[in-house]
Amino acid sequence: MPELRERLRVGFHWRGGPDVAFADITEWWRDPVVLRDLPPAVAALVPGSPTVVLGPASRGTLLGALVAAALGVGLVEVRKNDRVALHSEFYTHRRLPDTYHGGGAVLSFRRALVRPSDRVLCVDDWVESGAQALAIQEMVHEIGATWLGLACVVDDLAERPETRTRLAARALMAADELY
Repeated sequence: MPELRERLRVGFHWRGGPDVAFADITEWWRDPVVLRDLPPAVAALVPGSPTVVLGPASRGTLLGALVAAALGVGLVEVRKNDRVALHSEFYTHRRLPDTYHGGGAVLSFRRALVRPSDRVLCVDDWVESGAQALAIQEMVHEIGATWLGLACVVDDLAERPETRTRLAARALMAADELY
C-alpha cells in the first residue's frame, strides 16, 4: 500500500490558475501498477460484502467498474443529467444542491438495477462535499437496499466530519496529502 499511495501522489497534479485549481488524476489511469492495485485497495476500505457497486459518472463509474470486477459483483452507473430519468418511473433521481459545482445537476439510475436485498458500495475517486454520495445514499434507502458506505481514493471532507460519518466514508488518502 505505501507504493500505491506514493504512485497516486506522483500521478496527481493541480491544474488551473491561482484563483481556481482543478484536481487532475488522469495519470493514475496510465500507470499499470495503479490500475492493478487501486481496485482491490478501494474495495477493501468498507467492511461487509457488497452485492453491487454504484459509481457516479464519470470517474466514479470508471473506478467503480474496476472495483466491482475486483469484488466479483456488478456495477450500476449513476448518471448525471439523464433526461430520460426525469420523465420515467423506471428511474430514481435526486437533484444536487445549488452549491454543488454551479447547481442544478441531477443524479439517477434505473430502479430495477438496485434491489431491496442489495448491499450497496458507492465508489468514487474524490469526495469533496459529499453531495453526490448523499444523493445516491438517499436513492439507495428509497429502494430499501442496505448502504455499506462510500469508498474513495481521496477524502476532502476534513471540514465535514458529520458527512463522513453519515456516509460511512473511507478513503485511501486525505486531500491534504496532495496539497
